[in-house]
Parts: sequence; C-alpha cells; structure tokens
Amino acid sequence: MEIFAVFSPLFAFLVAFLCGRQIGEKGVNFITCAGVFVAAFASIILFYDVALNDAVRTVTLASWIDIGAFSAQWSLRMDTLSVVMLCVINIVSACVHVYSIGYMSHDPHRIRFMAYLSLFTFAMLMLVTADNLLQLFFGWEGVGLASYLLIGFWNHKESANAAAVKAFVVNRIGDFGLVLGIFATFVVFGTIQFDDIFAQTRQMADYHFDFLGMELHALTVIALLLFTGAVGKSAQLGLHTWLPDAMEGPTPVSALIHAATMVTAGVFLMVRFSPVLEFAPVALMVVCVFGALTALVAATIGMTQFDIKRVIAYSTMSQLGYMFFAIGVSAYSAAMFHLMTHAFFKALLFLGAGSVIHAMSDEQDMRKMGGIWRHIPATYMFMWVGSLALAGMPFFAGYYSKDIILESAWAAESGVGVFAFWCGIAAALMTAFYSWRLIIMTFHGKPRADEKVMAHIHESPRVMLSPLVVLATGALMAGSIFYGGFVGSPYKEGHIYDLSNTTEYVNIWDKEHFWQESIFVLPENDTVEAAHHVPKWVKKMPVVAGLVGIVLAYWIYMFRAGLSERIAARTMPLYRLFFNKWYFDELYDRVFVKNAWRLGQFFAIRGDRRVIDGYGPDGVARLSQRIAARLSKAQTGYLFHYAFIMIIGLVALVTWVFFKIAAGL
Repeated sequence: MEIFAVFSPLFAFLVAFLCGRQIGEKGVNFITCAGVFVAAFASIILFYDVALNDAVRTVTLASWIDIGAFSAQWSLRMDTLSVVMLCVINIVSACVHVYSIGYMSHDPHRIRFMAYLSLFTFAMLMLVTADNLLQLFFGWEGVGLASYLLIGFWNHKESANAAAVKAFVVNRIGDFGLVLGIFATFVVFGTIQFDDIFAQTRQMADYHFDFLGMELHALTVIALLLFTGAVGKSAQLGLHTWLPDAMEGPTPVSALIHAATMVTAGVFLMVRFSPVLEFAPVALMVVCVFGALTALVAATIGMTQFDIKRVIAYSTMSQLGYMFFAIGVSAYSAAMFHLMTHAFFKALLFLGAGSVIHAMSDEQDMRKMGGIWRHIPATYMFMWVGSLALAGMPFFAGYYSKDIILESAWAAESGVGVFAFWCGIAAALMTAFYSWRLIIMTFHGKPRADEKVMAHIHESPRVMLSPLVVLATGALMAGSIFYGGFVGSPYKEGHIYDLSNTTEYVNIWDKEHFWQESIFVLPENDTVEAAHHVPKWVKKMPVVAGLVGIVLAYWIYMFRAGLSERIAARTMPLYRLFFNKWYFDELYDRVFVKNAWRLGQFFAIRGDRRVIDGYGPDGVARLSQRIAARLSKAQTGYLFHYAFIMIIGLVALVTWVFFKIAAGL
C-alpha cells in the first residue's frame, strides 16, 4: 500500500511526460487523475492502519549510499505525521488535478501541465515519507524544481518567468541553511537517520561545540539552520517575497503549491524535528517570534491588495505564521491540525478564485468586478464557506484549529507566547476583514466590469465545481471530526458536557495515542494540554476579533460608499506602507539585487573580459597576431632578402656546430 500511496503519481508523470502525444489529452487526463486517486485511496487506508491501529513501520526499498561509516537507505517512514501529510497532499492534489481538466481545457500545453502536477505531487510525497535527511532533501529540491516549472508554466509571459526565477533563487537562500543544518546534524550525531538522531537528543541536550572561536549550543544551531530552510520554503518573514509573485502561475498551481503542500513543507520539517526543538528553547523562541510577526505583517498587506489571488496568497503567508508560532510554543499537534484544516479551506478559496477568474474572462483585479454573485451562485457559496473557515467562525474547520493555536500561545505563559497571542488576535481581525472585503468587492455592489465581460459571465463547468464540493466538506467538517485526535479533548471522565458550546466538542480519540512517537513534547512544555484550561475570554477572543473584522468590512465596503478611499487618504503613509508590502522588494532590490548586479558587472567586464580573457585566449591571440605581423614584414618578395636571411641562418648553424665541437674537445 505504501508503494501505491507514494509512487502512483510518479508513474502517472512518466507516462504523461514520455507518451503524452501518443495517448492524447484524454489519456493524459485519465492517467494523471487516476494516479493521484489511487494514491489518495491508499493514503486513507494507511491513515486508518497507522494512526488508528498503531501499525507504525518503515519500509526499506533499497540501499542508497553506503560509504565507510556513512549509510543512507531509500525508505518510506510510515508514522502518524507522515500519513496525515499523505492524506492532505493526495486528497488536495486529486481535487486540483480534476479541476485542472476544466480550467486548462483551452491551454495548448495542458498535457505538460498535468504531467508537472503529478511530478510535484510525487516530490512532496517523497519529502514527507523520508526516513533520513538526505531523502528529505531530495524531495525538498524536487518540490523546488517542480514549483519552478509550474510557476513559470506560461513562459510567454515575462512576469511568469521572473516569478519562477525569483521563487527558485529565494528558496535557494533558505536551502543553503538547510544544507548546513544537515551537515551540522551529521557532525553532532554522526548520522542522518531520524530514529538515530532522535534517540540521542536527550543526551546531547547540553552539548556545545566551537565555531569561529564561539562556544555554541549544538541543538540550537541545528534547529536554527533547519528553520532557515523552513523560512524559505514556507514563506516566512524575510524570505516571503517569492510567494505573492508566484501567483503568476495558473490558479491550480496556487491551490496545490501555495495552499496545501509546498509551503507546508517547512512546518512539517519543524514538527518532524520536535525532539531536537524541545531541547533548544532559544530556537523555539526565535520560531515563535518569526511566526507571530509573519502572521501580523502578512495580514496588514492582505488588507490593501486588489488582485484576488494575491489577497489569498498573503492570507496563506499569515496562516503559516500561525503554524510556526504554534511550533514556537511547543504546540506541534496544533500546528499540524491547522495545517490540515487550512489545506482544505485555502485550496477551496484558491480554486473558487479561479472559478471567478474563469467567469470574468481572466480578470483578477477586484476593482473590475462586483455584482456577479447571481451569475455564479455556486462559486459564491463556496467562497463563503472558505472565508468562514478562514475567519475562524464557529462550526467551520478553521475555528477549531486557529483557536487551539491561540489558546496554546496564551497557555505557554511566556513573553513570546503572549506576544504571539496578541499578534494572532490582531491578525484574526484583519483576516476576517480582508476576507469579507474580497467577497464584497468581488460579488456585491454595482458591476464594475465592462459590458463585454459581463455578457460572458457564466458558472464554471461541473468538472471544476465538483472538487470544490470535496474541499468545502473538509472546510466544514475536518475541524470537528479530527479535533480530539489531533489536539485532544479538554474533558475528563465524569464531567457533564455542555454541547451547546461549540468549543466543547467531545471526541473519543486521544492525541497521545494518535500521534504516538511521531511528535515529542517535554511534559513541562505541553501547551496543547494547558490550552484546554485557559480563561473563557481567551477562548472567545478569536471569534470576537473575527466578527469585528467582518462588521468593519461590511461597514466600510458595503454600507458607506467611498469610506475606504477616505480612510486610505487620511492614513496615506501607513496605507502606502501596507500596499507596497512594507517595501521588502524595494529594500532587497537596493541592497542585494543592484549590488549583486554591479558586482557581477565588475567581474564580467574587469575580471572576465580584461583579466581572464585579456591575458588568456584573447591575449595569446593578440600576441600571435603581433608576432605574425612582424614576421610578415620579412616577406618582401625580393630574392636578395631571402638569400641574405638564408646566409644568416647558415652562419648561425655553423657557429652553433663549431661551439658544440669545441665544447666536446
């Protein structure tokens, strides 16, 4: 079953990529969709077998590297953490594959697109089932390659090419940190196998080593280096600038890569290394602060954007911030819970946005929409479901997962925990605000599109809407169903449960039994357990913040025409800061890009052309030309000149022979 869950998308990619023209568009659609459907079905079976029946195992496929004391196996690690990721990746990927049949139906290169989707899915599956850091790095880089191909799929657009290159380069910065983290892990532990690493963490808790004359805590260094890789892949503050530009790719790419899979790779990596993080408290604080700031900054930017996909992209960045500050307070299971629920409602929002773009003749600017909800009622309903889940409204999936993160942050009873809690509350208010800003500007009010576009607005075909049903079901029910298994029930035996309160959801699952040994938390750091006993106002605060955000959005964008423009004018410096994304791109362009360009020009012109070429091949060529030019002057055409040169040569030869004979005597 493990083989079907992981390698079915690879088989589909190979068939589609190598034989796509022979089997045709319908054949490629069938084989790629069948591949992820088989993988999804196998993943569900594995989830039942591993997570619920304790059948944790590692399947060794082959010996990969065996050199001296170093060895790496090609293995599939099947524990609860892996199978949860398998289900998320394969179910969302299956929905995206089916959706792409309709969305990309008019694209001349749709066969290649479907092949790339399957390749990306396989790379992500290899990452989450890795049993060692080398195999994880293989999947990590495979995901980066596939995302480059998908973001730049419409390579006739210069903006798409630039976005693909930007994503690739920015991620290489983070990946450099990941590589250093792998090296440091091997130096400290003498192995890259997860089980061997985690078995030694307790005894290595106080280990220090010298680096550049500094005495450094080994586990903290390893954790921070691995976190650097996670910052790049999961678009955390500092290395986040590639994420909004990646919206240049087709909408199914946004749903698959930037909602449910690639951007969650960093979260998965950090949770996988929970045994190391638990003994590196400084690293946990850094992760918490980065996550909290990411959630807050991304939310401020999302409030001012007008591209419908970019608004959702910044929402993704903000929600990833929640997951990271949950990790920072040791609430790993809460981070995974939000990862799972977020995958459903964010993929739903991206595909719903794609349905809007499809209906609006490829228009993405919300200022050119409005008044279309009656034309596309099904899409409108799905966008409502996704937005309610994103805003954390009761009964929806995001309500359960976002609340437990915020409650865990407060329960940490630390300075960074309280900081993260209030950043999260502020981000929750802004998230609800820009979610309903999107709905109101897109679907309500007077139509702002031209008559030609309005005349062609139509609901998406069933092949595009049917995946939204699956994702909407997850956005509605995933939180309540899996709450107990992921983060545990707050109730003890003998307690009379008040089922009128939606926060008091009773589930027979037990989180310790569910996660088994795939997540490690020190008893004193179990903030998820403590989160069930925080004050009631802490539990209610996220919902209150969400409701305030929704009311503000209605007040500003529906009931008071022109109020948003007046607010922007009165707060222009702050508005300009948010609208220009805190000037991160401009700062990086001035500090890094332009200086790198100048340095490159210096080495290209002075170093390469003047020094290397000047004294190398070009210099030799010029020297030979000069010698040849001087020798050519001897070619006068006069016979007495040639006779004179011959006599000189003969005299020189005789002289040389004479001296050789004299030296011999």
